[in-house]
Amino acid sequence: MAKSLTPHQRGIVKRYYENKDNIMAQKLSEAVSNLYVCSDAKKAAKLWKKAHTAMKNLSIPPRKASKCVENQDIQELARILEEVF
Repeated sequence: MAKSLTPHQRGIVKRYYENKDNIMAQKLSEAVSNLYVCSDAKKAAKLWKKAHTAMKNLSIPPRKASKCVENQDIQELARILEEVF
């Protein structure tokens, strides 16, 4: 059974969705920065997954996002980030 939200909680949820694009752009930016300095392959795989999710939420064309992630092209990821900002 669903629990109804308090007015305070509804306000938090509303502000989240109002700023979702900014939040996802920030997450993508963090992923780009971390990928540039990452030397661990396991961590890099997680960061690429995080970047892919952020691109999906930012409505980046799926083909473009998938190609970038498959090729693990950090420069292309940075270009996509520039387009977002």
